[in-house]
Amino acid sequence: MTPPLYTIIGTLLSTFTRSILFTQVRCVSHSDTAYDNHSFGFLPTLIIHEIDGETVDLNLRESVAIARYIDKVAPELNLHISPGHGKVIIEEQMWEFASLAGAHGVVKPRVAATDAVKLTDSAIPEQIKPAVEYLGILLGKMEELMADEGYVFGSKLSWADFFLFLLLADLKAIPEGELLSRRMLNWMEEMNKL
Repeated sequence: MTPPLYTIIGTLLSTFTRSILFTQVRCVSHSDTAYDNHSFGFLPTLIIHEIDGETVDLNLRESVAIARYIDKVAPELNLHISPGHGKVIIEEQMWEFASLAGAHGVVKPRVAATDAVKLTDSAIPEQIKPAVEYLGILLGKMEELMADEGYVFGSKLSWADFFLFLLLADLKAIPEGELLSRRMLNWMEEMNKL
């Protein structure tokens, strides 16, 4: 059996790779394996072993770059949104939403505060309060960009859904996840069915 042309370094949902065959090396951010494949230890990394029959073993990093590459090599499984879906007027709005979803969070500040063991459990919420307040505002604005029901842009699953899922799955795992609205929780239920 021929091995897949791709290897993913990271967790399954950090890769957005439902449309290609790949081997997975599971690891978490900032682990030795993550640093071996990404200068900053971030996830995911897509290792492209072959292009046009030539061995390249290229490390492609960063989720948007990986998503765009997957769209190029597997165009029949397109996760783009066309104008007219939900509130989308131009396709770039999908990437705008994905960028917003990938740029913010409170999970890392909470984990850092917990790992530092300098604060009590009751003091951590006060320390990260500004980040939580900002995230609440951000999520409200993101929700305004979403269709009223279904996926981010309505009935069609898109890259925006996968980028948002990472933010909200992390958020739901910590106490600050209580700020998720009913719309966001319903959306998470839909995504968990995939």
